Amino acid sequence: MARFGSFTTTVCALLLISAGGRPALAQSLPDLVTTDVLRVCGDPGNMPFSQRKEDGFENKIAAILADELKVKLRYYWLTQGPGFVRNTLGTGLCDLIIGSAAGGELVQHTNPYYRSSYALVTREGDFEGVTKLDDPKLKGKAIGVIGGTPPVNRMGEVGLIASMKAYAPYQLDPARKYQTVSAEVIGDLAEKRIDAAILWGPAAGWLAKQSGVAMKVVPLLQEPDRPALTFRIAMGVRMEENDWKRSLNTILRKRRADIEKVLRDYDVPLLEDEGNKLLEPAAP
Repeated sequence: MARFGSFTTTVCALLLISAGGRPALAQSLPDLVTTDVLRVCGDPGNMPFSQRKEDGFENKIAAILADELKVKLRYYWLTQGPGFVRNTLGTGLCDLIIGSAAGGELVQHTNPYYRSSYALVTREGDFEGVTKLDDPKLKGKAIGVIGGTPPVNRMGEVGLIASMKAYAPYQLDPARKYQTVSAEVIGDLAEKRIDAAILWGPAAGWLAKQSGVAMKVVPLLQEPDRPALTFRIAMGVRMEENDWKRSLNTILRKRRADIEKVLRDYDVPLLEDEGNKLLEPAAP
């Protein structure tokens, strides 16, 4: 997240952590990390990433970290949106954000542990063979996208703005039908209120499968580099905590296969470290 429909950009703000600036408080707290428990900053309602029942893929990855550290896992829950970093890492109530777009300036990042892309989501049988946003078949179609996310710029370049349906990046209505904006987009696609959708792939794959309607998720791997539609995802820690970051990097290397299995179990489109090619599953 990430409340992913809300992905970066600031790519970090809208793609993953939708956060406010790093506060002065964080600059004066260099040794906050606890050693007897893994304190994770999490969103209580942001599937497939995380939720209070701890059945999102970021929850599963946090459990892998805790297992390797031989400590208990504890969450500090806060809905992702403006101020998320300030009110989690910045206050010292937790020590780690599991998913954060590498390269953002709000937190210090570990090494990336996966790379993914935005994806075109369609109902099975519609738009067969479409793999690029400049395909003429998409012209004039109602395409759902979350406002402020990187695909909007690309849609403007290829003439898809006039007919697109933009969704607000945050759902603030407590009576809302869906847990996340991305889930609302997929719901509208399933009910044929829109013709297609463009969403962050790690959200799109799982949500499409959960929709009850046969859908196809096509990672957008043939678009230009700018605006970027592929991102490396890392973990976020406080700026000063270099030893903590190195410890996490060691775990990410050691448990890489376990983490990849979790991501694949949740239908996250995984890309190779370089180049826009899907990552082949490791040999058994």
